Amino acid sequence: MITQSPVTVLVVEDEAFLLFAIADELREAGYDVLEASNADQAISLLEVHQDIRILFTDIDMPGSMDGLRLSAAVRDRWPPVKIIVTSGKQQPARDAMPSGGVFLPKPYAAAAVAATIQGLLG
Repeated sequence: MITQSPVTVLVVEDEAFLLFAIADELREAGYDVLEASNADQAISLLEVHQDIRILFTDIDMPGSMDGLRLSAAVRDRWPPVKIIVTSGKQQPARDAMPSGGVFLPKPYAAAAVAATIQGLLG
């Protein structure tokens, strides 16, 4: 019997409670989850973990870049990674989104995030 290893999801969220909550929900849904509270941490994790398949990032974050700039950097450096962008403050213009990226407005349900991930993975 062939068993698939869990899909690795990188969650980037500067609000600790939201980061913990969605990471926990995704783990319960069967995903391996890595957590970052800003784009710099996310890039460091992407450089080390070649198995990351999904980036789930907030737009509004402190640090060197926001979630849209992070998603553009990920699209350039790690093209196979699927990208989900979220925000409770803004809806990005279509041309601001990374190619193939999906926007989920906050507040989101964990089930909607998991369903979006499944849809991106095909």
